[in-house]
Formats: sequence, structure tokens, C-alpha cells
Amino acid sequence: MLDGLGRDYVKLNVTNEPESRKQWTRRSLWRWWNQLSRFQRSMLYLVLFAACLGAVYFLHPGRPDGSLDEPREPLQLTTLVDKEGADTALKEHAQGGKPFIEKPIQPVFPVADGDGNQNQVGSPPRGAVKFSGPTNDRQKAVVAAFKHAWRGYKKFAWGHDHLRPITASYHNWFSLGLTIVDALDTSYIMGLSEEFSEAKDWVEKSLHFDVSKDVNLFEVTIRVLGSLLSTYHLTADKMFLDKAVDLGTRLLPCFQSESGVPFSDVNLATRKAHSPKWSPDSSTSEVTTIQLEFRDLSRCTGDPRFEDSVSKVSLHVHNLPKTEGLVPIFINANTGQFRMYSTITLGARGDSYYEYLLKQWLQTGRTVDYFRDDYLEAIAGVQKLLVRRTNPNKYLFVGELLAGGRDFKPKMDHLTCYLPGTLALGVHSGLPKSHMRLAEELLFTCYQTYAQQPTFLAPEITYFNIQEGAKTDFYVKTNDAHNLLRPEFVESLWYMYQLTGNRTYQQWGWNIFQAFEKYAKVTNGYTSLGNVRNTLNTRPRDMMESFFLGETLKYLYLLFSDDRHLISLDDYVVNSEAHLMPIYDT
Repeated sequence: MLDGLGRDYVKLNVTNEPESRKQWTRRSLWRWWNQLSRFQRSMLYLVLFAACLGAVYFLHPGRPDGSLDEPREPLQLTTLVDKEGADTALKEHAQGGKPFIEKPIQPVFPVADGDGNQNQVGSPPRGAVKFSGPTNDRQKAVVAAFKHAWRGYKKFAWGHDHLRPITASYHNWFSLGLTIVDALDTSYIMGLSEEFSEAKDWVEKSLHFDVSKDVNLFEVTIRVLGSLLSTYHLTADKMFLDKAVDLGTRLLPCFQSESGVPFSDVNLATRKAHSPKWSPDSSTSEVTTIQLEFRDLSRCTGDPRFEDSVSKVSLHVHNLPKTEGLVPIFINANTGQFRMYSTITLGARGDSYYEYLLKQWLQTGRTVDYFRDDYLEAIAGVQKLLVRRTNPNKYLFVGELLAGGRDFKPKMDHLTCYLPGTLALGVHSGLPKSHMRLAEELLFTCYQTYAQQPTFLAPEITYFNIQEGAKTDFYVKTNDAHNLLRPEFVESLWYMYQLTGNRTYQQWGWNIFQAFEKYAKVTNGYTSLGNVRNTLNTRPRDMMESFFLGETLKYLYLLFSDDRHLISLDDYVVNSEAHLMPIYDT
């Protein structure tokens, strides 16, 4: 081109290109929008609205996606739905809908989470409970037994799980100082300030859970978590609660199975959970005997993860098919189904499922109907399918069903002797009075398994004669003749004495305590026995389990109390390891 002076030049139209492009884009979009029909505009609005909702759901860090590793929108702590709403609630929660139910707890008490951060809040303790110590000779004798066992443990096994009193050594199972922790609330209830102070100091300074070792979810829950919570409630010392939170957080990975039914084992340091090495299945009693403790931990802290995890397990098991309310003893964590044709028993691997049905109903203020209904159905099933009488003396006992319920086996574990106490507790709580008759008769049979042995100590397993013409009511096989210093029978004696005032039960307990003193007491503590059928050859097994101090001696001490309501069953439920959990209104 030529300018006005006849010179060539190139014309450059320099503009703000991005701005021009934006203006063109806006004009084009506006032209396109005006060409749309009203219907097309409405549909576009709907698509944009749905996209926004989807973005909020998938990108929000607190989405309820079921993961325990990622942050979640907290559930409101509530009681579970009743039986009719169980299916709906479980499905809605699994799909990210509303949480497990209606009335939230108002947390007010700061608590450290599993990483030590003060970012949880929960209900404050009810205040320390004071105990005066033994008030009679029998209680003093039990306290002396505790102190004798404690001295041996302290000298030869301090900080380890169990004492081997004969070889003056120790045994480790989980390396968590089980005997110290299990005995915390026992020493406190007995008024043993020196022993309790020693135990408390060890827990505060030496109990750490970063142990790279597999532990059993059930055993650690009832023994360690249960005791820490119980001691917290009795002493109002928050140190115990902080320890419980740390442990509970490390146990949560067990619930990361496909079905929500927990794996049986977890490494507390790596937080990797898995099924037991001996089987792909978990024990039914184990996955259904952790609810009291995890629920209480949520109520104390305001952190819903613990209660939410175990509540889903309870709902899941509630919905599984059963045999007259009775459950097989194995369940697969991945499929969530019972193992077909496995044994039905109120002994090992089945026992505390039934116990915790009743106690969860009580813990939640009797507001969750399906716990009560499942319990009542199960007891009816026991009476219909498992109860038999011996010959010649017609002792009542509770047997087992094999092959998924096809074959009856006249065998009863000592563990089953917890049932009379549970039945009596149910009657005390308004359930059928006819259950008390069953409790009394079964308790008498359990007592006979002690009284008819030369050592006056019961075997682990008893077989009963039900054939006409039998001359003895029961017998014990050689491999079943051991006694592990178990608490189940004296536990039932305590319940029955507290609820009836019948001093016969105190005398029965005293007879058994004297047998422990005579045959199980050794220089450095108490030992389990290999043979209760021969006073001259008891075959000591050189093991004092933590539950001897945590349960057996505690129940004996309470049984012999002048105040039979020293621990009120209207204020507390007692877990499967004799640790106390408060009863809540909901």
C-alpha cells in the first residue's frame, strides 16, 4: 500500500486478540442460546443442575463412601433402628444415605484421637466411683489371693501378658501386658491402691500399641479396650480413655472387609487386617462380641466410626438366616455368610453372641428392639433344640447341634455356664419369668460339674448321658479334663445372688474358691490344671491367664460382698471379660 507521500507500507491491525476472542465467543453463545427452544433450554438447566450435584457428591472430602482410611462425614451417634427398619437403614447407609438413626448424642468432652490430637469430643465421665475395700473374711481371702497372684506376676512376668508361676517365667501372646491391663478395674474395685497405682503407672508410661504383631480383634477388644474403658468410667481419669482411643483406632482396619464383617486379626503397627491363618472364616462369637466396647468408645469420644462399624455388623448378622434364632459358629468376612453345616453351640465360638444381644439392648436403654427380639428367639431355640435332661437324675443341660442342625451332641463346654447369669439378667430387665427356671436348673448342673469331681473343679468340657438305663449323668474325656481357672460359673453365681439374694450361691462360690486355693495355688501365683479328676495327679499346666485376675477373682469378690448391689446392674452392663460399661438412655 502507498501512504499519502507515495511510500510503500504494510498495514498492521494490532488488537487485543484474547479480548476479541472472548467477545466473539460471548456473541456466538448468545446467538446459539437464542436459537434454542424453551424445552431445550429447560433440559439444559436440568443437566447442569445434575452435574453440580454429582460434583459435590464425588469431590467433597467427607463423602460417605464406606472407607475407613479417608475422612468421612461424621454420622450422628444414635441408637439403631428397630427390627422392621433394619434392612432399609443398612441399605441407605451403604449407599451413602442417612446414618444409622434418629436421636444424636451431644458430645461435650475433649478427647485425643488415635494420633494424639485433641479434636474429638465426647460425653464426660459420670465421676469417680469410690470403693471401700473388703468388708468380710471371704472378701479378704479373695483379696489375699489377688495379692499373691500379683506378687508372682510382678516379680517374674511384669509387663508381659501371662505369668508362668511354676517355672517363674512369662508367656507373651500379644505383648500388651494383658494381666496388668485386665486387672486394672479389679484392683480398683478391691480398694488395692498400691497395686492399682503400679498398674496405672505402667499403662501410662509403658503401654504402647505400635507393636508390629498380629493380635486378635475380639480378645484385645474385651480384655484391653474393655478394661481401659471400664477403668476410665470408674476413675474418671482421661488417660485411660486416650489409650482406648489409640487402640480402637488401630483396630478399625479389621472392618475393611468386603462384607463389613470384621477380619479376626490385625497388626497394630501396620494396621493390616486379615482372616485367621488357620481358616478363611471368623468365629461368630468374636465378630458379635465387640459391640459393647466400640459403642461405648464412640459415646465417650463423640467419634462415630467405632459404633458405626460394629452396628453394621450387628445389622448384617441380624438379617442372616438362622436355625430357630441359633447361629453357626463360623462366618466368612468376605462373603458375610455363615459357614454351611458348622456347629451350633452356646459354648466356644458361639457363646457370647447371645450374651451381647441382651447386653446391647440394655446398653442402649432398651431402645433397639431387634436385639431383644433376636435374643428371645434364640432362647426359645435353645429350649426347643438344645436343652436335654440326663439319666438317671434328670439334670438339665444345653447340648450342641452338628452338621448345620441335623445331629444332636450331648456335650457342654464350661463356657456355657455363663448362660444362667445372662438369663437372670434378662428376667431382671423385664423378659419372661420362665427364663429364671431355666437359669436355676442349668446353674445347678454347672455346679455338679464342679462338685462331682475329686478336686471340686470343673473340667473344660463335659459329656452327658441321655440314654435310658445310664448309671452316671455325665463323664469327662481325658483331653477335656483341664481347668483354666475360668470365670463363667462364678459369673453366673454373682448375677443369681445379686438378683435373688439366695446365699446358697455364695456358698457354692466359696466351695470353688477353696478348691482353687487347694489345687491351683502355687508358690508364685495360681496355675491352670491338666486333670481335675485326680487329686494326686492334677498335672499343673504352668499358666495363669489374665482373666483369672480380670474376671474370676473379681466375680468372687463381688459375690461375697455384704452389699450385693456393689456394682448395680441398673447402671452398668458387664462385658464378656467382666469390665463395666455404663447404660445409656438411647
